[in-house]
Amino acid sequence: MSNPQVALGVHHAPRGISDRIALGFTKVLRFCADTFFAKRYGHRAIVLETVAAVPGMVGATLTHLRCLRRMEDDKGWIRTLMEEAENERMHLMTFIEVAKPTVFERIVILGVQWVFYVCFFLLYLASPKTAHRVVGYFEEEAVISYTHYLADIDAGRSENPPAPAIARHYWKLPADATLRDVVVVIRADEAHHRDVNHGFASELGGGQPGPVSPYPDHAAELRPEA
Repeated sequence: MSNPQVALGVHHAPRGISDRIALGFTKVLRFCADTFFAKRYGHRAIVLETVAAVPGMVGATLTHLRCLRRMEDDKGWIRTLMEEAENERMHLMTFIEVAKPTVFERIVILGVQWVFYVCFFLLYLASPKTAHRVVGYFEEEAVISYTHYLADIDAGRSENPPAPAIARHYWKLPADATLRDVVVVIRADEAHHRDVNHGFASELGGGQPGPVSPYPDHAAELRPEA
């Protein structure tokens, strides 16, 4: 299969205090993830993807309510954010098949998800621009992490088992696809979310969105038929 085209070096240079807050917050979380998981990429993905699926749902909900109050069009944001949340959840469901979460990691997920949901909800209420910028920076770090994961697989430091059936179906991968193929398309997903959220933040700040990385093709039905 051909690798999706991904711009790996994309970084939004912070402009203003809100961007700097968003970047600083992201770097703190990156440090915590690196400290806790090191190079256990599968387990890192399980915990972080439970968090990554939160912003799209929060943004879609609050955008929906705002559009109802103001009786205005959403410019397609709601569907985009809902699809983002669903896509991140499929990343989680894939990595659950690859790296079984421990009891401790499940406990961590419970705590982290609730804390992050409340914090992001409040942030989105206060400043949607900052919230989308946070997600954009999150996704920049996700692209970096999955690039490191691919390097470890290629170097033989991480295993490269056959791709789970749910991943082959969702990303329309061939029957002989491996975990490496899955990581490649997940990285492309994250690059797309990165560019979309940076674009949303720029638009809310009165600027223009930049180019967006192509989105991999996904199945309409999330799971293969039984």
